[in-house]
Amino acid sequence: MPCQKVNDFVIYYEIDGDGPPLVLLHGMGNNSRSWTKQIQVLKNYFKVIAWDAPGYGRSSDPQKPFTEFRQFAEVLKGFLDQLNLQEIYLLGHSMGAATALEFYNLYPNVIRAMILADATRGSAALKPEENEKKLQQRLYSINHLNPRELAEERTKKLLSSYADHDVRELAKSIMSEARPAGYSSAAYSLYHVNQMNLYPLVKIPALILCGECDEVTPVSESEIIHSLIPKSEFVTIPHAGHLCYLEAPDQFNYHVINFLCKIEQTKRILERN
Repeated sequence: MPCQKVNDFVIYYEIDGDGPPLVLLHGMGNNSRSWTKQIQVLKNYFKVIAWDAPGYGRSSDPQKPFTEFRQFAEVLKGFLDQLNLQEIYLLGHSMGAATALEFYNLYPNVIRAMILADATRGSAALKPEENEKKLQQRLYSINHLNPRELAEERTKKLLSSYADHDVRELAKSIMSEARPAGYSSAAYSLYHVNQMNLYPLVKIPALILCGECDEVTPVSESEIIHSLIPKSEFVTIPHAGHLCYLEAPDQFNYHVINFLCKIEQTKRILERN
């Protein structure tokens, strides 16, 4: 895996393909390995870049856990600058979707279109006592469970009953690589995030994707986000849970390609005129 030095961080990433750059942001407890089935297909249409966020995969840990998605977004900007990427498509899953929205808020001219998969509203979706309880549960899990126990606990919630054995084992394998620095950073950032005022400000094309069996960020959450982002498109993926890109990669990839290729086609038409 290649890497880039970004301030105090070493950021590892996967890169493949040739075309418009598409950057993939994984969710809490996952890493760039999560996107294998996307990279294999999307590389035929785009230059696909999947990073390991700070504290995840092979990327280095923050000295102190992050507390806001702004911090993830700022590192992402430095990472993209190192790759000399000035204009991208951005796809974020779960906490990656929150990072993507924060990135758009900070650097709106960098993103041509955005895909938010199984997006979370974080604290905005919870009562204060529920939000506090969820934070403490997440911190306890990463600090007291061994990697396999954490993976077993989390995977039960992340996948639907339709997921096959191989998908479950892959999800557990990836989740077992979670480290306290990254997991805690996501936990604190989710605890603090409230992006309700940002959704209506999105002026670029946006696709909202969600597994119809998602129990972590239910379809109702994605419907709220869709209703708040002007001119956004909304798609559910049947028989898939929170990790819908793992459970139903063909359907997931189809919707990503269909959405982004329509934008590329419009761009080419406008350039000819």
